[in-house]
Amino acid sequence: MRFLLDDEQREFARSLDAMLTAADTPAAARAWAAGDFAPGRAVWGRLADAGVFALAVPEEHEGMGLLPVETAVAFVELGRHAVPGPVVETVAAGALLSRLAGLGDAAPAKRLLPSLASGDAVTTLALPEGGPFALDADAATLRLTATGGELRLASGHARVERSLDPVRRLARLRPDGELLASGPSVTEASRYAADWASLATAAQALGVGLALLDRTVAYVKQRTQFGTPIGGFQAVKHRLADVLIGLEFARPLLYGAALTLKTPDVAAAKAAAGEAAYGAARAALQLHGAIGYTAEYDLSLWLTKARALRSAWGSPGECRRLVLSGGRGVG
Repeated sequence: MRFLLDDEQREFARSLDAMLTAADTPAAARAWAAGDFAPGRAVWGRLADAGVFALAVPEEHEGMGLLPVETAVAFVELGRHAVPGPVVETVAAGALLSRLAGLGDAAPAKRLLPSLASGDAVTTLALPEGGPFALDADAATLRLTATGGELRLASGHARVERSLDPVRRLARLRPDGELLASGPSVTEASRYAADWASLATAAQALGVGLALLDRTVAYVKQRTQFGTPIGGFQAVKHRLADVLIGLEFARPLLYGAALTLKTPDVAAAKAAAGEAAYGAARAALQLHGAIGYTAEYDLSLWLTKARALRSAWGSPGECRRLVLSGGRGVG
């Protein structure tokens, strides 16, 4: 089955690509890793103006409606440009609060969703499905944690931990803040939000893989060996063809999952996109030679992100177990 974006969705992708190209996101990502959030917040403001954070917020709460396909389109571009910050967690928080309102508990949504949709609230989120750490808790202005059937504002966070990707700053939230909601609805909304987070991470990983492929193709056309570009060697062509096939296989899984938002479909897309991006990273590192190991070279931003996104919001093993179990949990 083929999943084709319509003209409006393709134009949305093109506009984000142009905007992020002009924003110098590699410089913002490096500053973010060093603890300087100002350039990243400037990029964040542009994304908010483009409506990215409103894609998982209903119109009655100043959003654009629940639009998972458009969310996937946007996050491919965010991955392609290595955008820093808790972008996945912000969209997932919007989905959680929206779902909670749909289940009859509208107070947290009315209170928090407008600022989340506008981009005023840089939001991080900790869920059982996402592991023990929250992303960029030190940069976030809104920290939410949902565990044991309770949704709370986190009172703070522990020290920032080292990550495979220096741009991804991880910390444990303190789940002892203000109680926003409790009960089975929180548990259901949490699972729904985890699917949105996994979908957005899969899209981000696909974008990372595409960026790595594009940069590697450009590099092998320039690097010469024995007087000829290495891109002309059969072994190099076959390696890059394998990368392209992996990414193109993941693409329809991603958009198919966005259409259904069923847990097994999302898990399949996350596994495929994560593995494809990781394969692209391995090929890029090998074909760039020694320069690929250099942290100062911008390629490293995508190399480390591909490895980190492979496990974020569902490792390949966890995702495959969800697919085989029909989405009934990881065990």
